[in-house]
Parts: sequence; C-alpha cells; structure tokens
Amino acid sequence: MFDTGSAWLMTSLNADPMAVSLVQVAASLPIVLFTLPAGALADIMDSRRILIVVEIAIIVAIAAFATLVSLGLATPAVLLLTIFLLSAGFSLTAPGWLTITPLLVTAPELESAIAANGVGYNVSRAVGPALAGLVISGFGIAAPFWLDGVGNLVLIAALLWWRSPRKTAERPSAERLTSAVRTGLRYAANSRNFRAILIRAVAFFPFACASWALLPLVARSQMTQGPECYGTLLSMIGAGAVGGSFALNWLKARLGPDGLLAFASLSAAFGLVLLGLARDPIVALCASFVTGASWTLVVASLYAAAQVALPDWVRARGLAIFLMVFFGAITVGSAVWGRVAGMEGLPVAHFLAAAGAVVAIPLTWRWKLATAFENEVPSAIRWNEVRAAAKIANFGMADGASLVAALAQRSSTSSPAIRRSGT
Repeated sequence: MFDTGSAWLMTSLNADPMAVSLVQVAASLPIVLFTLPAGALADIMDSRRILIVVEIAIIVAIAAFATLVSLGLATPAVLLLTIFLLSAGFSLTAPGWLTITPLLVTAPELESAIAANGVGYNVSRAVGPALAGLVISGFGIAAPFWLDGVGNLVLIAALLWWRSPRKTAERPSAERLTSAVRTGLRYAANSRNFRAILIRAVAFFPFACASWALLPLVARSQMTQGPECYGTLLSMIGAGAVGGSFALNWLKARLGPDGLLAFASLSAAFGLVLLGLARDPIVALCASFVTGASWTLVVASLYAAAQVALPDWVRARGLAIFLMVFFGAITVGSAVWGRVAGMEGLPVAHFLAAAGAVVAIPLTWRWKLATAFENEVPSAIRWNEVRAAAKIANFGMADGASLVAALAQRSSTSSPAIRRSGT
C-alpha cells in the first residue's frame, strides 16, 4: 500500500518520467549501499534485536511523512528522501528477516517454508495495491502511509513475542564488521556457483524493472486512468506472482533451473511488449499478470539457489550481496528507462527493455545454476566440525586419529553433499 501510494503521489507532484522513475531509484539505492554491512551485522549479532530497533525507527519515519502528506506539505524531494530512509531501514532488516527462516523450520522443510513465505508475500502484494487505490479514492493520499505504520507495529509485536533459539557455544568468535564484510566479498568473488547466481540476476533485473518503474505512467498517462486502475494493475502483478509461485516446482522439474530462467526472461519480455502496446486496461492487466509470474519465477529460483550455495557461516552476507546486486540492477535500470521514456516515449522504453531481456539469455547461458555444492565447502558442514578438524594439529597422533575417525563416521551419516566432499 505504501509503494502504491508513494508512486501515485509522485505522479501528482511531478509527472515527468524521470521523476516518477526516481521513486524506484530511491527505493533501491539504499539497499545497494547498506545491505552488505547489514548482512555482516546479522552474521555476528542477534538479528532479532537489530530488527526491533530498526522497525521502531521505520515507524517514526512513516508517521512523520504521513503527517506532512496530511497537511499538504509533501514535495517531490520530501517524498524521495522518505522513500530513501525507509528503504535504508529495509536494507538493514532484510538479511535478518532472511536468516530467521532457517531458525523456524527443519532443514527438509526449508524449501517449502521459502515457498510459503513467498506465497504470503505475493498474496499481500496482490491485495495491498487494490486496497490502496480504493483507500486513496475514499480517504485521501495520506491514508496508505498511516496504515503502513500500523502494519509495522504488528511486526514489532511479533518480534517481541518470538524468541530466537540460543546460539550454540560452538560458533566461531565474533568478527569485526569490516573483516566480516571483506570475508563475504572474498567468498562471493571466489565461489563460481554464487557468481553464476549474481550474473544471471544482472541478466534479468535491469531490463525487467522497466515494468515496475514506468507502470504509474502507463496507468496515468498512456491509458489516462486513475489510482484505482494503477492499484488493480499492481494487484494483478501480485496475482501473477502467486500463480508463478504455485507453478515454480512444476516448471523447474520440466525445464531445469536454467531453462526456467530463460522461460521467465522471455515471459518478462512479452509482458514489457504488452505494456508498451497497452491502451486499454485489459491488455495492461494481462501484461501485469505475466510480469508478476516471470518476476517471481526468477527471484524464487535465484534465492533458492543462493540458500543452497551459501555455507551457514557466510549465509547472511551472501544473501546481502545477492540483494545488493538485485537492487543495484533495479536502481540503474529504473533510472535508465525513466530517461529513455522521457526522451523517446513509454512504448520505446518498454520495447528496448524487452529486447535487452531476450539478448541477455544467450550471453549468460554458460553460467549454469548449480543445485548442489561441488568442490566447495558444503553448506551442511557445521562450525563445530570445522573447529574440531582445526584442533587435530594440537592433539597427539592417537587422539588425532580418533578424531579423524569420528569425523569420518559423522560425515558418513550426514548429507550427500558432505559425503561427496570427502570431509
């Protein structure tokens, strides 16, 4: 609802395509700047405490902005600054939210938990924009912002109620923040599987983001519709995302992870072409559904691949790097397509973005997504095993041989990834 209200408010304050696309830039740029340090913090500090403190700050910022909007004092600069600050808060909490999921379920349930979380998010994304359009029409542009503040109060209540499991004493000693960041970057640079995930993300998001960045103008300028239509288009994107979530496993089983990404990229290009041609709501609704489905197929596939590829000790930092690349691509792409739309028009911007998404498929095809870690440290290996192995040198020969035998026996009963690695 907040996203819908802020994008529509900008079209009222300044309808220039570049100004409207800056809403997406302001939302994405802080994630590029702050997510990696936030991931390092989540790895070395208690994620729950970080989430509570930042969510309180977010509520304060939302309440201040909603007050300015209610008094008619909001300007484009104030809107962009508020979006930037709230996005900075999101970037500080995102790694913490991502690392909470494995604490709530067992390892065999993780993939289903990720899918269920995605469905819940996309259902809210389907309902929220339509409600925002109705609320704006009935109660004014400030209403979605006040409601968003109430929603964040619920988040804080849930965090206060929940208690995360105690961290075991076997975890490695805490790192310094700068050292943790450097370690995460080194891992990303040297892991071929993780690099493949980042490259495939760069091949999709800079082009697919044109549908999000320019959608308010498609509704308001290209089709001359009101906030209800814009909210409905966003809701249709959410509905498409839900459909994509349910079709994900079926498509992956038949196409494989790389074929699925190619299919989703072609679908996103088709949706962009439809948005460029849309002059009535029916065509735009179809385009929005395709956009939502393709977007979810790519995000879910890359996120699941990242969860598999990242060891526990660097998971939050790795996911932060993934988010940094994800939103960095969106930031650059949104600014570019807003500029192109301002110079050449909305249809040309959509058509060029669609062409870029198609061309990127063969250019990045050799970067395959791995379904399991091979020739790298498996994510299933726990720190106590690593630390125990490191202590062998301090033991006598008899003790060392016993420890090696114990580790070998433990590995034989662990996951296939550990057995294949020869740990």
